[in-house]
Order: sequence, then structure tokens, then C-alpha cells
Amino acid sequence: MVSERIAQLINEQIGHEQYAAQYYLSMSAWFSAKDLDGIANYFRVQSKEELMHADKMFDYLNDVGGEIIISDIPKPPHLFENPVDIFTKALEHERKVTKSIFNIVKSANEEGDFATTAFLQWFITEQVEEEASASQYVTKIKMVCDNPSALYLFDQELAQRVFVAEGK
Repeated sequence: MVSERIAQLINEQIGHEQYAAQYYLSMSAWFSAKDLDGIANYFRVQSKEELMHADKMFDYLNDVGGEIIISDIPKPPHLFENPVDIFTKALEHERKVTKSIFNIVKSANEEGDFATTAFLQWFITEQVEEEASASQYVTKIKMVCDNPSALYLFDQELAQRVFVAEGK
């Protein structure tokens, strides 16, 4: 059985993951409106991954007897300055998500909740990958955004990304 405190933190994280999905969908829409469908695809896949993360946490909380409380999801921004602005905001957001997950792990460790700590290890590994990827894309978009040919190739690169659902 999970404590009320850990259940609350996981419920909050479910909300963060759902917000992230909407945030990335908003970014996808911005690129789609600029006919950069490959980059739009990248953020669309990001959105789907965030929903999958929320689902994993939902299922875990249910499995350990925690009360699931669905929170309101704030409206994400939809106005962005340029591609660099969007990728920079995506990296900043991933860093916030990492801190939030670390906070749950810290609390779980303090309570001796080894099941939650073990469950969240997958998310820690995922966040390391997400931050590294987001950082690389910030670097790349800064290199290519003023060069239409390079931007076209970057768009084509990101068009290749596909969503892969992972098991529970």
C-alpha cells in the first residue's frame, strides 16, 4: 500500500505528464502551421510518450492501492517566437519533469517505499535520455534555423520518428 503523500505526488506527476502531452501537442501544431511536418511529427510523438508515461503512473498507483485523483490540466502556451524558442522550452520542460520525478523518489526513499523507488527507476533513465535528446536538438536547431536547406534536412530527420508503446 502506498502512502497518501506518495499517492499525492504521483497524482501530481500524472497531471504534469498530461500537461506535457498538451504542451508538446501545441508545439507540434506550431510547426505544422509552418509546414514543417517532420518537426511537428517529433513533437506529436513526444506528446504520445507523455500520455504513455501518465498511463504507466496511473496503472502503478492503481496497483499499489493509491487513490487516483485526476487534476485539471492548464492550457499550454501556443504562441512561440521561433523554432529555437520551442526547442529551448522543450528542454526546460524536460528538466522540470526530471526534478519532479526526483522529488517523488526522494520522498519514497525517506518513507522506505522501495516499490515506488524501483518503479520510478525507469522514469529516471527515461529522463536522462529525454534531456540528452532535447539538448542535442537545441544545438541542432540553432545550427540550422537560418539555413532553409539545413532546416529541410532536419525536418526530414525528425519525420522518421515513430511512437513505440512500451509495456506496463
